[in-house]
Amino acid sequence: MERRKNSNLHVVREPEDPTDKIIDEIMDELNSEDGMPEKEVREELMKRKKKKQKKMMVGIAIVAAVGVLIYLLINLQTYTKVRISDTYVGESASDNNYVQFSDGVLKYSKDGISYLSQTGKEKWNQSYQIKNPMIDITEKSAAVADKEGNDILVFQEDGLKGEVHTTMPIEKVSVSEQGIVSAILKSDTAMKVICYDTAGNILVEHKTSLAGSGYPVDVALSANGQMMQVLYLYTQDGRIEGRLHYYNFGDAGKDKTDHQVTKKNYKNTIMASGFFMDENTSAAIGDNAMVIYTGKDIPKQAVKITMDKEIKSVFHNEKYIGLILKNQGKSGYELRLYNKTGKVVLSKEFTGDYNHVKLCDDQVIMYDGKTCSIFMKNGVQKFKGRMDNNIQEIFPVGGVNQYIVLSANGMEKIRLVK
Repeated sequence: MERRKNSNLHVVREPEDPTDKIIDEIMDELNSEDGMPEKEVREELMKRKKKKQKKMMVGIAIVAAVGVLIYLLINLQTYTKVRISDTYVGESASDNNYVQFSDGVLKYSKDGISYLSQTGKEKWNQSYQIKNPMIDITEKSAAVADKEGNDILVFQEDGLKGEVHTTMPIEKVSVSEQGIVSAILKSDTAMKVICYDTAGNILVEHKTSLAGSGYPVDVALSANGQMMQVLYLYTQDGRIEGRLHYYNFGDAGKDKTDHQVTKKNYKNTIMASGFFMDENTSAAIGDNAMVIYTGKDIPKQAVKITMDKEIKSVFHNEKYIGLILKNQGKSGYELRLYNKTGKVVLSKEFTGDYNHVKLCDDQVIMYDGKTCSIFMKNGVQKFKGRMDNNIQEIFPVGGVNQYIVLSANGMEKIRLVK
């Protein structure tokens, strides 16, 4: 049988070691010199080899220095203008709201919700009728609720996951990564804190009263939905007291009354905002104090910080707790960041009023109307300027100084410039 020749075969050679090439070049030069002793040849060989290696190291150092210089030039200056890189125009309405979610954006209103990619492409949409929509998001789940109404819808990146219908008006909601929802429900005669699964089934129900635990102010769920934090306001004889309760729905709380594993009272403090930073760390912010709790199963107070200024805004991510504090005796505000151990990692004064503040990795983004300011964790003010339209959402994306900005006119990708 005739064997066919494979014309696609080719020889693969291993890449040559550059050091071997250098040695060969030096040897060729030395071999051309007559009468040089072998010892001198080897000494000359090593001398020239070290010289060439030194030149290579100097070149690498120069390249690294240039890279550091470019990084400093980009990150240690304040930009004041933006340049629009791309515009993604879609259906818009004056009552649309936007929020960053997963790798894209949720656009929601009274009539429905849709999930958009970073290029404005609609991945899915869901219609509903909600009079006063409010939203709570995690990395993987989002819950849209009708404030003072009775409906909650749970979404994930691929669309609707479940619906909940409550028997009492909704005051606050919190959602876990798996889509478990906790809600504060209030009527004229009763108050409850209830947890639901994505099918709308009640998992846990707590009845509260002003004379008992107090008035429920805020609720938060851990990422796995197993731990719930509730802040209460208790009053008696003209005195106020903030109360912080933790409920564990796993093994640690199964033998406890109402699954309660931790309870702490704070006299003369109104605890107003609570959240989980990770599975082991949570925090609560009051009008005059901040507390950080640690413990996956039975949280315990690790840090208490007394505030020396009035708190205007509270924001956080998985690494930092951020506060906007009003200066005393002078105009302006202080931006302060704490890490999870309660250490101050940034304190920066600034002027201007911003009603929206958020943390994106190591960037603090503040905006109000068309005005925007961005601070880095190292204290550098990266941007201070104005956009063309009122900002409804903004967040950084891949690329140097690039951001997605959403407004009533749609979605734009911008770059910060001088």
